[in-house]
Amino acid sequence: MIPDPDLDPDRRLALAYVPAAVRPAMEALWRLDVTLGAVLAGGREPMIGRIRLAWWREALEALDRGPPPPAPLLRALAAHVLPAVRGAELAAMEAGWAELLADGTLTERGLKDYAEARGGALFRHSARLLGLPDHPVGPAGARWALVDVARRSADPDEASTAFALAAAIDTETSWPRQLRPLGMLSVLNRRDLAGGAGTWEKQGSPARMLVMARHRLTGR
Repeated sequence: MIPDPDLDPDRRLALAYVPAAVRPAMEALWRLDVTLGAVLAGGREPMIGRIRLAWWREALEALDRGPPPPAPLLRALAAHVLPAVRGAELAAMEAGWAELLADGTLTERGLKDYAEARGGALFRHSARLLGLPDHPVGPAGARWALVDVARRSADPDEASTAFALAAAIDTETSWPRQLRPLGMLSVLNRRDLAGGAGTWEKQGSPARMLVMARHRLTGR
């Protein structure tokens, strides 16, 4: 198992706007996402990556059957996220990350499956924790995940395809005040897409902080 990595600067800022009562749950959920992603951080060695992801999948599924093992993140998930989001639902996010272990450049189908299983699920689980489980946040989550791949991929063709798929997703939705921590990430995505592929703004920059603060106040 690998150490729990930190959240990216954009998500650290968004987390600060989550109500205090919900913040431990949101932080645990979002840390699970970056922890699964860190499995791939050392490069795509499919066999090792799949073994590590399988460990997490099985450990998350086991949360529905008994107490967590002595791993800080699993204990935080058990204490703050369950039962609002079941361990099996958290485990299903692993399938999204597993798509990135495919040999060669990812196909459009693989990227779409990744985006739904990772980003779509993450936003839906987050909306549930924030008290609006039925709000249609899945497309915004999928777009967010695709932009993340476009930002981080070392494969130019893969990054270009992910960017194009993200730009094609219709995420027109209102962002009620309860969901504006998620809305902040969505409007930053919109800003990234407007800037064009390969011109990535630094996460956590003052300009991005201003965009997030404006969205918190206006919902736009």
